Amino acid sequence: MLTLKAAGIVDIDAGEIVRPGILRIDGDRIVGIGGPDGALEDGALEDGSIEVQGEVIDLGDLILLPGLMDMEVNLLMGGRGETVHLSPIQDDPPLRMLRAVGNARRTLRAGFTTVRNLGLFVKTGGYLLDVALMKAIDAGWIDGPRIVPAGHAITPTGGHLDPTMFSAMMPGVLPMTVEEGIADGVSEVRHAVRYQIKHGAKLIKVCASGGVMSHTGTAGAQHYSDEELRAIVDEAHRRGLRVAAHCHGADAVRSAVEAGIDCIEHGFLIDDDVIKLMVAHGTFLVPTTYLADGMDVSKAAPELQAKAAIMFPAARASAKAAADAGVRIAVGTDAPAIPHGKNALELAALVSRGMTPLAVLRAATVTAAELINVTDRGRLAPGLLADVIGVPGDPLQDITVTQDVRFVMKGGKVFDR
Repeated sequence: MLTLKAAGIVDIDAGEIVRPGILRIDGDRIVGIGGPDGALEDGALEDGSIEVQGEVIDLGDLILLPGLMDMEVNLLMGGRGETVHLSPIQDDPPLRMLRAVGNARRTLRAGFTTVRNLGLFVKTGGYLLDVALMKAIDAGWIDGPRIVPAGHAITPTGGHLDPTMFSAMMPGVLPMTVEEGIADGVSEVRHAVRYQIKHGAKLIKVCASGGVMSHTGTAGAQHYSDEELRAIVDEAHRRGLRVAAHCHGADAVRSAVEAGIDCIEHGFLIDDDVIKLMVAHGTFLVPTTYLADGMDVSKAAPELQAKAAIMFPAARASAKAAADAGVRIAVGTDAPAIPHGKNALELAALVSRGMTPLAVLRAATVTAAELINVTDRGRLAPGLLADVIGVPGDPLQDITVTQDVRFVMKGGKVFDR
């Protein structure tokens, strides 16, 4: 048995700080939570005093909140030692896995206890590296967040998530297979989805449109046909998996939503009509809006810089419009586009777009939990996983305190103190 004592606890549902902050933890679960008088809801003494068997961790003036969640990361990319143009053809899977260990540790210590690893688009020989990373973390071999892996992103030849596209490689360099996500036509996309599921993917990622860094075509152009999108969704949904789509253009997002895709990543160019459609369908949006502020494109090709000059202002406006309209928004960073460990910058960006700190915290906790279809996390409440972080201030008043996480617990185990 373990008790955490702090200045307060964020009640995500009520939108307030419960003071003082007292959590009682048994194993990997929360079994009691403090009330306004300092008592514990479960098994408190009548005088409100705290009596526990086991360790008490006094966290002083910290405010406790649920472990945060990032719904779009790629832990197998970025990090120390990676070079943008050479790593795609130099880094073998073992090297990527070793680098991912550091990325996972930094992400966890930043207070993000759950992530979606949203689609490999690197040469792996067919291995689902994010599934292996998930297993290693779950086994306790290395430190990192809980991972919901997508395996390889499903993308058409030359699509935005075709790794040979980013470096404009000549034909024959870095050949990719259907198992590694390069799939054209209904039969191939079905095969690609089935392969990811067979080897442990917990959701499917699809490339539905171009992007800012696409070398060919406009950023919003639809990449898969409506028929191919429906086939991907059909395969995933029949097996109980949700589908996330990299997608920017309004028409492409409309096709993705109508095909049944569950979550749109980015959506920089969505318009009011598409936003209404997303609300009607209950489609989630992971806006990755900090990219518009923090992504450095100064060394990119002139035509890509020109795309960014159009896309980034649109991204700021569309994130605000979607939030105002009631789209279900979940936090995602697209790390390493935001460096691993700096994930909380996205929370501040969403506040700058007009969301309240409470709405942003919900986007990083309860809404993210809904997106990955789990009920065991996202709040600090009895019976839920003891995923707890501590920050030096009130995040309901100043969301930037989430960039200074000073205590991290995942599943009842302290990882940073």
